[in-house]
Amino acid sequence: MMEIDARINELLQHLEPITLEQMSSIRLMNRTDTKFVTSKENLARLLEMAQGKYYAQYNNDSKIANYMTTYWDTEGHRFFLEHHNGRAPRQKVRVRTYMDSGITFLEVKTKNNHGRTKKKRVEVPCQEIDVQGANGEFVEGLVHQGLTEMHPTVRNRFHRITLVNYDKTERLTIDYDVHFHNMETGNDAETGPLVIIELKRDGNVYSPVLEILRVLRIKPSGFSKYCIGSVMTNKSLKHNIFKEKMITLSKLANTKIN
Repeated sequence: MMEIDARINELLQHLEPITLEQMSSIRLMNRTDTKFVTSKENLARLLEMAQGKYYAQYNNDSKIANYMTTYWDTEGHRFFLEHHNGRAPRQKVRVRTYMDSGITFLEVKTKNNHGRTKKKRVEVPCQEIDVQGANGEFVEGLVHQGLTEMHPTVRNRFHRITLVNYDKTERLTIDYDVHFHNMETGNDAETGPLVIIELKRDGNVYSPVLEILRVLRIKPSGFSKYCIGSVMTNKSLKHNIFKEKMITLSKLANTKIN
């Protein structure tokens, strides 16, 4: 595993850098999002094939960012069940910290009937948020339920690589080394060598990485960190719809993911 991590880091160094400030000029006005799940070995191959086609975002002299996210849910796990039952629109409430800068946001994600995801957020001082006042009003205005009726359920930590194509018409986030801690059960889990890729592009413009993914035989595959982390760390949750997904993930990881 250390060898493949070293190879990924080496390939990243050969990608031309792009700063956060330069990234802010990228506006994907008609954005479509597609997720893919693969292995670290395939990630190394993807980075090889991306040379000369993609920038790698860097911040604080690193092209690998560190994230921590805490998901909030109701006593009856409303947001988990909305996803499990295929409801649309559906929502998730989370607190995300960009570990390298220490900046934290309270966020509400909404996925509509057409598969489009919108995110609204407000900056907060830290992960331990005040459930009253402005934070509670922000969440209640979007999900029609206050933070006082929710609690932290699953926390994750992961590494992220962000690539941008030279035409600046798409952004690729690559997440790996995902670790989960369930704040209800106390259980921990991790995804091993799995890699979660999300392609965000402007409409149906030409995408260099889609061609690369086809060559590597990496097909679109949904992956919710909240739902997968919940299933892996809380066996009492309803999870029928995720059984096949967990088998597929285990095959990709070449080890049992449960």
